[in-house]
Parts: sequence; structure tokens; C-alpha cells
Amino acid sequence: MSGNQKQQTAITPTREENYAEWYQQVVRAGDLAENSPVRGCMVIKPWGYALWENVQRVLDGMFKATGHRNAYFPLFIPLSFLEKEAAHVDGFAKECAVVTHHRLKAGPDGKLIPDGELDEPLIVRPTSETIIGATFAKWVQSYRDLPLLINQWANVVRWEMRTRLFLRTAEFLWQEGHTAHATQEEAVDETMKMLRVYADFAENWMAMPVIQGRKTDSERFPGAVDTYCIEAMMQDRKALQAGTSHFLGQNFAKASEIQFLDADGQQKFAWTTSWGVSTRLIGAMIMTHSDDDGLMVPPRLAPTHVVILPVMHKPETAQQVLDYCRKLAEDLRAQHFAGRAIEVEVDARDLRGGDKMWQWVKKGVPLRIEVGPRDIEQGAVFMARRDRGAKDKQAMPRDQFVQGCAALLQEIQDGMFARAAAFREQHTRRIDTKAEFEAFFTPKRAGDENQPAEIHGGFALAHFCGDAAVEAEVKDRLGVTIRCIPLDAPEEQGTCVITGRPSSRRVVWGKSY
Repeated sequence: MSGNQKQQTAITPTREENYAEWYQQVVRAGDLAENSPVRGCMVIKPWGYALWENVQRVLDGMFKATGHRNAYFPLFIPLSFLEKEAAHVDGFAKECAVVTHHRLKAGPDGKLIPDGELDEPLIVRPTSETIIGATFAKWVQSYRDLPLLINQWANVVRWEMRTRLFLRTAEFLWQEGHTAHATQEEAVDETMKMLRVYADFAENWMAMPVIQGRKTDSERFPGAVDTYCIEAMMQDRKALQAGTSHFLGQNFAKASEIQFLDADGQQKFAWTTSWGVSTRLIGAMIMTHSDDDGLMVPPRLAPTHVVILPVMHKPETAQQVLDYCRKLAEDLRAQHFAGRAIEVEVDARDLRGGDKMWQWVKKGVPLRIEVGPRDIEQGAVFMARRDRGAKDKQAMPRDQFVQGCAALLQEIQDGMFARAAAFREQHTRRIDTKAEFEAFFTPKRAGDENQPAEIHGGFALAHFCGDAAVEAEVKDRLGVTIRCIPLDAPEEQGTCVITGRPSSRRVVWGKSY
């Protein structure tokens, strides 16, 4: 290839050319989701929803293994419930969708208009602490009713003005855990346990390395005592908050009157927690692993592990090839990987082979198999891995592939994690001066001002004095926030990278979604 030739990619623009548009094109090419007629909302298509179902399946098992049970609570929350916790309502007021009427009627021009005003406005849940708190107050009477460990899978609405599929939409799917405990220690333990569950899932299922840490006071959940999070680095070096776990203290218990009689007959307020992840995880998966040919799915969460593409150029051999492929699929499905049967699809559609191949590349299926008459004669398959170049294929004995398929999938999974971890390591820097900090986060433009800003920054490990005003000033000026105070950050005396004041540990700074 000459220096003037540009390598052909399935996705345009590339990550380097326009990362935001690349992301949208990966979602579209992977057939994951599309914008809906309702502004800011999305239609999740079958391939995208299959990914979410696998996320649900794994996390639901992890929650139940730690003693939690699923329930469901109302979509609508009385306005007065939100008003009980001042910090909570202040934090969500600008994002609330409000229902004020309960029916429609025909207007003078024949168009439908709202009628039947409600006695009290209802909020479409942005999160369910207040409505679940009211229910917990009825369920909890004695210390024998505790701990109460509840999760719900639901949708929520936050009226976002600037939306992006999966990452930030007005309505999204999620799970929210809510628990009540007899002691502060139990509630704190629950908060940290669920943070570790999220980190386990992110790293071992999504192949996405994360930093576990505590949010600063200005970034914590409205009404919480402490908020903990997992933070991941995307390929544009921005941070994405992938999950949160909140220690709520007794704030919501007092607001909702969640009280119990302890073993000594004393009336006490419970200690509560909440924690959640959402369909934002699909966006995280896309931006952590995908390349300029499209989506790349971690095998442990893949809706389909192996796609078999029959090569049926000649009518006289077509049925033989198809029968061979179906038997191959049957033998593969008898194998297991990550706790489930290997998922296989035989794509016998009447399409050009190249078109079919590229569709599956863009959907991120881990393994592609091509089988034609010559492969049948040789008892072989022609195999390609999604984590390698689209044209990087190799012949393998059929039985060897079947028996080794699970190991191949795990090898791909491990390689994806290692690559993401190496990327994060490459773009994480210890910074000790204000000049270096500002240079690290300032975009540099190549050529004229009309060229897009180059990808820059990453994670800066730098000291912070703890002053919220300083934090706000850096956010306003550079668009940089403290992503978290890492839980594994050692005590280290230093000076704040912004003010020069004393600091006892480094925090993670970054630009974020």
C-alpha cells in the first residue's frame, strides 16, 4: 500500500477521524438500536436487546447469589414523595418528567387535549428511592425483617436534552438495588459488596478494566452519604462511569420513616443502600472494544458465539454443504462456554458471501466459519476471529475446532481484556504540576482550525486538596472532573496539582461521558 492510499474500513469515519460519529455508525452497522419517534428515546433492536438480556442474565444470577430478590415498584412517584428528601429532589428536579392529567378529550379543532387534572402531579421515576422507601416502611417493623435485599429490573426517565444511543437517553433500561439494614456497618458492607459485584462483571464478563473508587462530595448521588463507582477508559481516552453503589445512611429511612424495633425493644431508623447499572453498559462495551470495522463483542456476553457461512456456489453441492453446516452447528451446541451452550447460527440466506461476512463482522460475532465442498472433502473448516483482521483466516480440522471452540472463545475474551488494560495503562499518567495537567487535557489541533481536535488526555493521577470550588473551576475551564478517589490509592503526602495545598492521596482526573 502506498503512502497516499487509505486503508479501507467497514466503518466511516474511523475512530481517529471522528470518534463521536464513528460510535453512531458502529451502533447502526451492528444493528443495535435506532432513534425513536419520541425525542431522546431509542428503539433497541433484537441484536442490541440480546446483548442486554445476557447482561441481565449474568447480573441477575450474581445478585441472587448474594441474597437479593427481584420485585417491581410503580413507574409513577407522587411529587410529595420526592419532596421528603431535599437533596434528592434538588438533584433530580431538572430531569423529571411530570404527569399532570389522567385522560384526553377532543378539543374545539378536533385534536386531543389533556383533561382531568390530577390532585397531585406524578413523577415518571428517575430513580426509585422514595417510592421504594415508602414500601419498605410498611414491610419493616422489627429487626427480624432485616436485612431487606431487593432488586428491580425496570425503565427510568431522565429528561436529557442532549442524548446519544445507549450512553444518555431520556428513557433507559436498568436495574436498581435497594436494601435496608439494622446497622451502619451492615449497610456499608452491602455498598462495597455490590461495587465489587459490578467490578467483577465489568472485568470478567465485559472484558473492561475498571477503577473502583469513591466519588467526591460534589459528584455523589443526591441524598447519599457516600457514592462509590466503577470507572472505565474508552478508546477516545474519556472516562465512563459504568456503575454506582450508594451508602444512603439514614437519610432516606428518616424521610420515608423506615423504622424497626431492635432486639432490646428500641425504635430505630434503618440504614439503606441503593446501587444500579443500565443499558449504558452496552455503550461502554462498544467504546472499549470496537474497531474501525464495527462492533466487537466479548464472547462471554455474545448473543451468538459462532456464525457458520455455507459456501453454496453450485446447486448440486448446496444441500450437502448445508447438511454439513447444520451438523457442525449441532456438535458445537453440545459444547459449553461460560455456563451456557455455545450459541451458533447458520446463515444460509441467499446473499453474496462477502456481504454476509461483513454483516457479521460489523455485528461483532467472535468466530466466523466458512464451509464449502472442498472443506467437506478435507474434514475441515475455514475459521476467522473477530479480534483479528477481517481477512485473517485459517483452515482447521473440523473436530479440532469443535473440541477447542470454548478455549478459543476464552482466548478471545482474555485478549480483549488485556488489550483494554494495556490501552488504559498507556494513557494513564502521574502528574505533579499544573502546567503538565493543563497540557495533558488541552486539545491540540493539527493544521488549520477546521480540522477536528486530535484525541488527547486520558487519566491523570494527581493530588487534590479537597476544595469543591477548585473542582468546579477545573470542570468549567477544562471540562475535567475527578472521576473517583481510588479505593486502592495509598496514603501519599503531596501537593494539590491545582492549588499547591497539601494533599494526602492522588485522585483520578479525566474528561467523561
